[in-house]
Amino acid sequence: NTREDNEQVSYSEPVALDLPQIKERGKIVAITSYSPTSYFIYRGQPMGYEYELLHRLAEYLGLELEIKIAYNLDNFIEMLNTGEGDIVAHGLSITKPRKQHVDFTDYHSVTRQVLIQKKPDDWRKMKLHEIEQQLIRDPLDLIGKPVHVRKNTSYFRRLQNLSQEMGGDIDIKELEGELETNEIIKKVADGEIKYTVADEHIANLNATYYRDLDVETALSFPQRLAWMVRKTSPELRKAVNEWMAGEKKETDYYVIYNKYFQNQKSFRTRVSSKHLSLTGGQISRYDDMIRQGADEIGWDWKLLASQIYQESRFDPQIESWAGAQGLMQVMPSTANALGE
Repeated sequence: NTREDNEQVSYSEPVALDLPQIKERGKIVAITSYSPTSYFIYRGQPMGYEYELLHRLAEYLGLELEIKIAYNLDNFIEMLNTGEGDIVAHGLSITKPRKQHVDFTDYHSVTRQVLIQKKPDDWRKMKLHEIEQQLIRDPLDLIGKPVHVRKNTSYFRRLQNLSQEMGGDIDIKELEGELETNEIIKKVADGEIKYTVADEHIANLNATYYRDLDVETALSFPQRLAWMVRKTSPELRKAVNEWMAGEKKETDYYVIYNKYFQNQKSFRTRVSSKHLSLTGGQISRYDDMIRQGADEIGWDWKLLASQIYQESRFDPQIESWAGAQGLMQVMPSTANALGE
């Protein structure tokens, strides 16, 4: 057993909320994170692998979709069990410690964990065997080396198990839950940390942008990735699994996956763009105004920008058939009531 298997992690008991209550509410609330693959805003438009699949799921269920961002990835389970959201849509490994607190849907993909390390500074001038001599290829060589990962992850548990299997301790450095995997990978690329661990499909994608990274050293066997639901939501889990089984028979399901994990050119273009909310931070010409308004109401400005995109596509002159006007499509009567 790993240390975490033996620890009693404290989580709230799951609220009694299942698909009938969700349908009565009229919307499904999905918890995810800002990342270059799950959910982000590019040129003012919400995008992401999980984001697109969630829209298809909501349509299948006949529900509206609300996205809720987990700013600390360690909070996924707590947010789910307390009812802040109905499903966690993120690439999470199915592990025994997690299954003590939540249920997983059927897996949507399979990956393995790999070591993220930086190639030698002058690697372009070196021969292949010279590069290989300076990289870690045998996990045994990680004994005593510092590897930075978030604590409540399958990466952390894998490093613990690896230390036990090898009979020597890896120097596991714990990182805060606010850091998303892609951000940690960037720290390796920037030379801030020496090593980290990531799922292979995410590692390969980042390596197409950060050419100095090496992601070839495997640290695990294949692992299943899935979404999470509460243990008190068996009907929702059944419905999601039925939807997933149907999706896997459709071409669009694989087109969406390839769009975010195989199309390397598009990924490089997005990551280097000033219009990506995660890097450049510029979403629209109205960013300053949106930030000011978001600060006044205590919202995340990117979430408000996403809502404005849905309402008006950032066109302040648009007017709906019902008379709603402006970026947020506010009815004149509502504006008057608010003194506008």
